[in-house]
Amino acid sequence: AGMGRTVVELFYDVISPYSWLAFEALCRYRHVWNIDLRFRPAFLGGIMQQTGNKPPAMLPKRGEYLLKDMKRMAKYYQVPLRMSADAFQHIMGTNSLTAMRFITAIDMTNPQYLEPLSREFWMQFWSKHEDITQPENILAVARQAGLSGELSQKALEMISSATVKERLKETTAEALKYGAFGMPAVVAHYDGEPHLFFGSDRLELLGNFIGESTSLPHFG
Repeated sequence: AGMGRTVVELFYDVISPYSWLAFEALCRYRHVWNIDLRFRPAFLGGIMQQTGNKPPAMLPKRGEYLLKDMKRMAKYYQVPLRMSADAFQHIMGTNSLTAMRFITAIDMTNPQYLEPLSREFWMQFWSKHEDITQPENILAVARQAGLSGELSQKALEMISSATVKERLKETTAEALKYGAFGMPAVVAHYDGEPHLFFGSDRLELLGNFIGESTSLPHFG
């Protein structure tokens, strides 16, 4: 990181569609803002459990609104997120733990693949509505993201190791320590303090806070 660059950590889980929006927007801001962006794969299930948070769609009216909101956000950020009427069943019926452990294993061994791999998981789950829980699906995602079979196989074997499980737990605990209660959790380290911004709709506020222009770069 260069002098005076603001470290911005993005705690995310590929099960979270709003995390995808924040991820893509921050990837673009990274080129116009003086930030050092760090991807922090964590486990949303753990955060919900620890904080007693409930999925927003548990409230039917809120669920209805979220479907519309997500469509508008996807259009605004030009991210190919496709919301279906059963999106929430889709999300509730999926456990992202294996996927997030796989992503963590890659982060630990070949971090240069972290960004394309994470993006590909969102593409498969939120754009193509594919399964991301089974080993064969995970290997297919990795292949799409440009990882070699050998590398993917090794990461897949690592997901049951104590080091990977521990690392994912630690990252999730760190997000909680910063005050996260859901995802995406964006933490800006500014003026010697960590500042939490929750959600994908607070990025202009984040920019303003760290003294960056909030006129949106052209997305796409």
